[in-house]
Amino acid sequence: MVVAVYPGSFDPITNGHLNIIQRASKIFDEVIVVVGINTGKQSMFTAEQRVNFIEESVADLKNVSVKTETGLTVEFLKKVKANIIIRGLRNSADFELEKKMAQMNHYLDEHVETLFMVADSKYDFVASSLLKEVVHFKGSILELVPAVVADALESGKFEDTRK
Repeated sequence: MVVAVYPGSFDPITNGHLNIIQRASKIFDEVIVVVGINTGKQSMFTAEQRVNFIEESVADLKNVSVKTETGLTVEFLKKVKANIIIRGLRNSADFELEKKMAQMNHYLDEHVETLFMVADSKYDFVASSLLKEVVHFKGSILELVPAVVADALESGKFEDTRK
């Protein structure tokens, strides 16, 4: 059984993230989406909210599960007996950053491989940080995120830490 891990902050999860998850679920026996807790970032949604958003958004994908992790991704992979990390790429700037992370993960554990999946072109411009900026200034991103996230944004059930 081949298990792949898709780590990220997913704050919020976007339709671009979902596209990667859906496609990965067709390739691997099991996909574990890992909501990372980045102490260097202020989050719009709590880790629990982000997990719930993802679980609701992938409920139809029976081989996808969602977990949280505060440590190194390579240590999480050991816990779940996986050696593949999935990373989505939108552009060449993403590639440069992701390449460095992939090399570091491989350095930390030579059994770990990173699979880059190119995002569907209609999501090239979608980044969680950009979406947070739009939301902060009361713009609409409802067509760029799953319905559960759109509902939370419309109802104000989030913490905009940039006020």
